[in-house]
Parts: sequence; structure tokens; C-alpha cells
Amino acid sequence: MKVQAAAAETGPEHDMPNGSEVAGDSVAEDLADQEPASITRHPRADRNQHLRIVEAILFAAASPVDPKQLATSLPEGTDISGLLADLQANYANRGVNLVEVAGKWLFRTAEDLAYLLRREKVEERRLSKAALETLAIIAYHQPVTRAEIEDIRGVAISKGTLDQLLEIGWVRMRGRRKTPGRPITYGTTEAFLGHFGLSEVGDLPGLQELKAAGLLEASLPPGFDVPMPRVSDDLLPDEDPLDGTETDQLPLEMELEDEADTGPVV
Repeated sequence: MKVQAAAAETGPEHDMPNGSEVAGDSVAEDLADQEPASITRHPRADRNQHLRIVEAILFAAASPVDPKQLATSLPEGTDISGLLADLQANYANRGVNLVEVAGKWLFRTAEDLAYLLRREKVEERRLSKAALETLAIIAYHQPVTRAEIEDIRGVAISKGTLDQLLEIGWVRMRGRRKTPGRPITYGTTEAFLGHFGLSEVGDLPGLQELKAAGLLEASLPPGFDVPMPRVSDDLLPDEDPLDGTETDQLPLEMELEDEADTGPVV
């Protein structure tokens, strides 16, 4: 048969010249003679790395960072403004935002979440000697008017002394005295009792207790006595209820005493 004869003339496949091996050797020699091709990074890859560097510096900074300071950590000619703008956009809807303050940049809590980080702290302040004396007079002589406090102390009450006690919450307005001018009467509050560990005003120390504590001199003027505080909060017959206009008489600003006239920390 003709087909079989052709196959016989051709012979086995491995007897044929291997042209692919010759061509492969030629290509390999050509590649060996060529210089290796240079591989460059995509510009976007460099920009992403620069964004990470700027982000890291701003995150670790304890104070706002100047763009010039950022430039020292990046290649010369880097678009610092563009990087900051991109980073600001990335953090626009997050819990912290990138903000500019006086030409410098920092991360700050998002304004709508600031309430979550607000802390309330009780501030301890010193009461002046005048305020302590006024508080003692009110506690022992209540209900008492401003004029009566000044008469007992022997000096006028400086501006702000009563207001300081009212603001602290140890003194309150009780009523109005049924005398010309209808002056306001003052008394102590439950907060005053709680701070000094008293069950009632009647538990305030008496004359002998004050002497034993060293708060009074051993030799006192004849007739000197410590009044017994009134326990009841009810108005006296010579007092009228408050009429609601008393807050209008309070000063808008409280003026504290000089530090040189301060008493113990309360």
C-alpha cells in the first residue's frame, strides 16, 4: 500500500533531524548576549508607600506636625500637600479625622464623637478665711441676713464670698426677713451636712468641744457663748417665703479672695 510505503521510507520519528533543538540553542545564545531589562515600579505604588509614611508620622506625633517635617522623611520633590489631602479624605468619615491647625497637621477625634470622650472632674478649691468665717456664722446663727453676718464678723463681706458658698451648695437662701428692705436670710444645706459628716445642724461642736479641739482660746471674754443652731428648716415667724426674684440679685461673675487669705483645702 502507498501509505505504508511512505511511512516506511520516513522511518521512526527519532531518526529525523531535531530542528527545534538547534533553534532553541540559537535563542538562548542571543538572550545571553543581551543586557538584563530594567524593571521600574508603578508610580502609584510609590505614592501608596508615601501615604503610609505620612500616616505613621502623624499617628505617632505627640503634637501637630509641620509639612516641612514630613518632607524630611520623603524623597525630594514629593507632593506633600497632595498626600495630606488624600489622607484627609481617607479619614473624613472615620472616628478620627486629619485636621490642619495653624498650618500643622494632626489626628483629632471626630467632632460628632467628642461627647464620648468628655470627662467630668470635680475641681477642689480653697475656701478663703472670710468664706470659712461666713460659713460658720451661717451654720450657727441661721437664719441670718448679710447685714447680721457683717455685724457678727465686725467687717463687711467682700464681694463674692456668699456667692462662692451658694455655688458650692453649702449655703442656700431660706426666705426674706420681715424688716424694711426685706433682706434675704441664709441657711445651710444637706450638702453641708454630708461634707462635714453631720446628721443635723445640731451636731455641730459646742463651746467645750471647740475648746478641746484647740479652735478657741482657753480664756474667753466674759459672756462668750456658742449659739445652738436651729435644727428645723421651717421659716421663722419673722421670715417670708422667697418671691422668685432673688436670683436677679446675684452677680454674674464670682470674685474670689486673694490666695494669701486662703484657708484649708475643702
